[in-house]
Amino acid sequence: MERSEFISIMNHKIKLIRTEFDLTQEKMAEAIGISKKTLVEIEKGRNSLSWSAAVAAAVIFADSSILEEAFGGETSDLVKVVALNGLDAKLPDKTMGGRVWWQDIKECKGYRIQQNIISRHYRILDAEDRRFFSTFDKKEAESRLKELTSGGQK
Repeated sequence: MERSEFISIMNHKIKLIRTEFDLTQEKMAEAIGISKKTLVEIEKGRNSLSWSAAVAAAVIFADSSILEEAFGGETSDLVKVVALNGLDAKLPDKTMGGRVWWQDIKECKGYRIQQNIISRHYRILDAEDRRFFSTFDKKEAESRLKELTSGGQK
């Protein structure tokens, strides 16, 4: 997923999120740092969120069921993957282990690759469900798994 696709999904869901949280356009616009006029234009499909505003909305409303269904679980995880796509960034944070939105792809020596069933991105978790790596590239995930299990961490 590229930033433009993430922004497009956020554009299409922003009104539903606003309704879900029972916010006026003015309050929603203030929360994500845009003008009410811009929000109205976005909701009508005539304008678009910026990357920063889309991320702000995803983080502020991370517990939205609308976003959970749109992205397949935790939006913060997806935001990190999209933002850091192609960068070698360490993400050792605890997860819920992928009980709902994830399927196991490969396991080796206490690590496993999972793929999100909605966004289709991959992540590597250890036996304690800590995330070590996320990407949209399956070969990159498999390569990192090999590094982790052979003791050759970067």
